[in-house]
Amino acid sequence: MLQRISIKNLALVRGAELEFSEELNVLSGETGAGKSIIVDALMLLLGGKYDKTMLSYGEDSGYVEGVFVFDDIEKTEFLEEYGIEPDEKLIVFRKFTADGKNDVRINGRGVTVKMLKTVMSRFVDICGQNEYQILGNKSEHAAILDSYLGKEGRESLEKLSELYLRYKDLVNKAAAIGNADERLRRMDMLAYQISEIEDAKISEGEEDELTDFRTRVMSSEKLKNALSVAEQSISEEGGALDKLYEADRMLSSVSKISSRYEELNVRIGSLAVEAEDIAHTLSDMLSEVDFDEDDLEKAENRLQLLRNIKRKYGDLAEIGKKLDKMKAEYTVLADGDAEYERLVSLSEKTLKEAYSVAVQLSTARKESARMLEKDVKNELSALGMENSEFSVSFAEFPTEEIFSEYFTAKGADDIEFLLSPNPGQPLLPLAKIISGGEMSRFMLALKVVSSRYGGVNTMIFDEIDTGISGRTGTEVAKKLTDISRNSQVFCVTHLAQIASMADCQYFIEKTTDGYTTSTCVRKLDREGMIDEITRLLGAGETSENARKTANELKKRCDDYKHALTHEKRA
Repeated sequence: MLQRISIKNLALVRGAELEFSEELNVLSGETGAGKSIIVDALMLLLGGKYDKTMLSYGEDSGYVEGVFVFDDIEKTEFLEEYGIEPDEKLIVFRKFTADGKNDVRINGRGVTVKMLKTVMSRFVDICGQNEYQILGNKSEHAAILDSYLGKEGRESLEKLSELYLRYKDLVNKAAAIGNADERLRRMDMLAYQISEIEDAKISEGEEDELTDFRTRVMSSEKLKNALSVAEQSISEEGGALDKLYEADRMLSSVSKISSRYEELNVRIGSLAVEAEDIAHTLSDMLSEVDFDEDDLEKAENRLQLLRNIKRKYGDLAEIGKKLDKMKAEYTVLADGDAEYERLVSLSEKTLKEAYSVAVQLSTARKESARMLEKDVKNELSALGMENSEFSVSFAEFPTEEIFSEYFTAKGADDIEFLLSPNPGQPLLPLAKIISGGEMSRFMLALKVVSSRYGGVNTMIFDEIDTGISGRTGTEVAKKLTDISRNSQVFCVTHLAQIASMADCQYFIEKTTDGYTTSTCVRKLDREGMIDEITRLLGAGETSENARKTANELKKRCDDYKHALTHEKRA
């Protein structure tokens, strides 16, 4: 559940700290007060799109931070896939700037907005205008139905997804090999590449050795002079070596007087020996700097060859592995007919297995569909659509002979939700006959049903009360409360019935000092809730009568919630 959210410089909200109930949280306020800003803040925490116009005017940056808590660490174990340590607490931080940039972190670990969206979809479900549009899209109906599948159905769906990937891989490989002309062209190219690499006979470290050799050749005169002068300075008569031996003899004559002189004598002797060795080394090096022009030309040509190989095939240190891979591919292609038959056989076997699993999945879907139809109709009835008919339509399942034409990672079912909201109307696709108010109630019915199956931890309802009022509004309030006993619920509302059910309520209002305008978010105590319910009821009644009605409505809602809690414990 979302325990707390902090907002800084988001539109008209300069700063806000909100703490929430684990049950029903209601956001209300005058039209235009900025209720949508709070929803925007929640959306940003879930990976929603940030537009730099969302930043408060005149500010360089802002942020939203949400603290989510869970019953156990198991719900966050999947975070290890993203390099985030699982925890019973999830802190989501999203900083945004005037240049449109985002800094997104989960428990201090930097993530992308896409990763944030993927992670948070596990915990939060959003029911807003966009989701209503999704309901009108037939292609989304199978995915919605799949959220109601039982264990066996989910296992079939997962297995089918694996089989689909395997099948596509086999088909693609067979297609590549099955094209004889393409195969021959590839074999010719591989043969040329293999021959070119093998003929080069590249040895480990060869490029570095050749580069070093060329550098020495190019500096040969400088080297000769430096080595010659150094060797003469040490070895010539009266040079460093003679001086060291003279020092050695002089100290040797007094070394018995004190251990200090003896120690110096030993050190001077060591220096003399080292100097003599250096002189011999310098002499040897001098003989090596008489380079042959042919050797330089050979080195240059060899370096050019190595660089060409490197440009074509990459790092020379990895060239052996690349050569082995080429040879393996050439072997497979050379025996193309046999490999093609093997891949075709495996793909046909995989397709046959997939068909069997797809049939099992279709059966499981139809069982879930019948349950979903019954549950949704019951919920719609309670929401004032008692004469509605709802059906999950399945097109005829393809035969095994044509299955490959319909096979996807989600199976081969063609599913569509059909609804008849009024008596005498035929069952038709949602997009053709459903109004805004009906769509809101239909979505709510789906959410009520899904919450019973242990869905996400938190649900956000925006515009769920569109087009509804009166008794239907009361039933919507009850349904939201029912959901909130299994999942945390947030609801932006203008209905008194929903506000009366709130376990936690925030009032959003716009204020101005004549120079600047800001949106304030104020948590309501019970008296504040009664005031807000009174305002929402507004029907021309006197303040005293309206407040009395608000008190009665709040008490009825409290009694309803108390009964729900008692029923849940029982």
